[in-house]
Amino acid sequence: MKKPRPPIVSVLGHVDHGKTSLLDAIRKTRVAAKEAGGITQSIGASVVKEKSGRDITFVDTPGHAAFNNMRSRGARLADIVLLVIAADDGVKPQTKEALGFIQQAGVKMVVVLTKIDLATSQPEVAIGQLEKEGVLFEGRGGDTPLVKVSAKEGKGLDELLELLVLVAEVQGISGDSEAILESVVIETNKDNRGPLVSLVVKNGTLKVGSWVYAEGTAAKVRGIFDASGMSVKQVLPGYPALVLGFETLPEVGSVVSGNKEKVGIQVKAEKKNSSRSESELTIILKAKSAGSLEALIANIPENVEVLTGSVGEVNESDVMLAKDAGSLIFVFESKVANQVKKLADNDGIKIYEFDIIYKLVDKLKEITESAHEKVLGKANILQSFPFNDKQVAGCKVKNGTIARNKVLVIERDDKELGRVKIISLKKQKDDVQSVSQGEEFGVIFVPQLDFRVGDMLVSVEN
Repeated sequence: MKKPRPPIVSVLGHVDHGKTSLLDAIRKTRVAAKEAGGITQSIGASVVKEKSGRDITFVDTPGHAAFNNMRSRGARLADIVLLVIAADDGVKPQTKEALGFIQQAGVKMVVVLTKIDLATSQPEVAIGQLEKEGVLFEGRGGDTPLVKVSAKEGKGLDELLELLVLVAEVQGISGDSEAILESVVIETNKDNRGPLVSLVVKNGTLKVGSWVYAEGTAAKVRGIFDASGMSVKQVLPGYPALVLGFETLPEVGSVVSGNKEKVGIQVKAEKKNSSRSESELTIILKAKSAGSLEALIANIPENVEVLTGSVGEVNESDVMLAKDAGSLIFVFESKVANQVKKLADNDGIKIYEFDIIYKLVDKLKEITESAHEKVLGKANILQSFPFNDKQVAGCKVKNGTIARNKVLVIERDDKELGRVKIISLKKQKDDVQSVSQGEEFGVIFVPQLDFRVGDMLVSVEN
C-alpha cells in the first residue's frame, strides 16, 4: 500500500549561484568549504527534517558546465526540482539548460533566489529574465512557487522547507515499501571496503541480504549506510543509501531493481573512439567516481584519445599500459601510491593529478596545442628591471633564435605561465629584429605577466 514518502528534491542552477551553500545552510554542515575550487563535482544526497517532522531528501547536482549529463539525471530522478538563481547575477546559460532538463522531466519546479542579502541583489530583474524564458510565477499568472533566501543570514530557509512539504502533499508523492525495489544510482566509487554504490530508493525497500540487479550486474547487498553514514538493515522509499556488495560498478543513472527483468540503463558514458587516426595524444584516465569519469570523458578535447578510463586509484598495471602505449596518465581526485609514482618515474611516465575538472581539460588542451608548434628558440631570463611603467626581461639565448615577430611562451619548471607578444627587442642599446644562440638581449612584452629570474622564454611557430 502506498504511503507518503520523503520527496526527492534535486538542486539545479548555474555555477557559483549558491546551490551547495544553500544546502550547507539547510543541513548546517560544512560541505561547501571542503570542495576543491568551490565546485560540487559529484552528486551527493542528504536528508533534512522539516520542523513539522517530515523528511526531505536532497540531491545536490553540480553546476559546472562539464556536468550537464549529471544534472540531467538529477532532474529525471527528482520529484521536485529547485532551480537556484543568484539574485545579483540573474539567468545564465546553465540556468536555461536546467530549465530544459526540468521541462523534459516534467517535474514540479520551485525557483529559489539566493544571495538576497547582497547590496547588488536585484530579484525583480532575475524574475523578469525568468518570465522571458516562459516561467510563470504564482500571483503573476502562473503556478511556479518562488522563494527568496540568504544562505549567509539564514533568511527564507524555513519557508523553503515548508513549501517543499506542501508541494509534496499536493503532488501526492508516495511509495510502497512492500513493492518491488526501484532505485536509481546517483554515484559510484571505491575505497578500502570495495566498490560502493550510492542510490536513492524510489519504491520498495532495500534490505541487507537481498539480491539487487542492474543492467549487466547483480549483487547481494552486504551492507547499507544511510545519509548520516550509519550502518542500517534497510532503507525505505524516498531515502538515499550507500550500498556494499557489488563486484562490478553499475553505470551512474542506471536503475537498480529487485526484479532483474525490470533493470535498465538511463544514461551511459561513451568512451572516445579509440580508432581515430587523427588522435595526437593518448591518455589513461583515472577518476574517484563514475560520475566524474563520465563528465571528463565527455569533455576530453577531440584530438585526445582515452585509451582506458576507470574508477579507482592508479595502479602498476596502468603505468605498464602507459609505457607500452606511450600514453600519459591523467588523474582526477583519485590517489597515486608512492610505489606507483616511483615506478612511473623510473619508466619515464608522466602522471598529472587534478582536483578541479577544468584544470585537467585545460592541461590537455595546452599539451595538444604545443604538439602543433615548432620551437624556434629558447632563452633564459637572467634579470628583471623596470623601464617606464613596464618590466624589462634581461635574457640570454640558450639555443635557436628569438625573433620579434614570433609568439613567446613563458615557462616555469616546464609549465606554461602564458603567451606574450614582443613590443621591444634590444641587443645592448640597439633595436633588433632577432637574436641568436649565445647573445644577450633585453625584451619588453605584452601582456606583462609576472615573470621572474629563472623562467624560460620559448619562441614558437604554428
